[in-house]
Amino acid sequence: MKVLFPGSFDPFTIGHDDIVKRTLAFADEVVIAIGVHPLKHGATTPEERKAQIEETYKKEPRVTVEIYQGLTTDFAKRLGIGVIVRGVRNTVDFEYEKNIAEVNRQLTGVETILLFSDPKYAAVSSSVVRELESYGKDIHTFLP
Repeated sequence: MKVLFPGSFDPFTIGHDDIVKRTLAFADEVVIAIGVHPLKHGATTPEERKAQIEETYKKEPRVTVEIYQGLTTDFAKRLGIGVIVRGVRNTVDFEYEKNIAEVNRQLTGVETILLFSDPKYAAVSSSVVRELESYGKDIHTFLP
């Protein structure tokens, strides 16, 4: 099975490498897809990110990297991939991703596998962090 792992993937983002490794346990190939929005630009160019990711996985021939614009499901279908893998780092993200996955499945037929990252990669949303900080709380006591 060939799967797509989409997003504005940063090889240094906590948990992404964990998801790729866990996906390789059941998939024949993982295509890491770097989503690019025509009006938004990150700290690095998509080409620089692609090169970083390729360097990270240079010893893993089952991982390839692609850059795309538009809808993830359209890109997956263009590549002939019927399964998207999404990494989930907290329960709030899970509910959101589950809803998006169901809509995508119904509209496009593309399935989504949601994988929770190892708990050590759990994340708290930035809005929760801001709220805790506004109350003078030490956010480190709330993180794994």
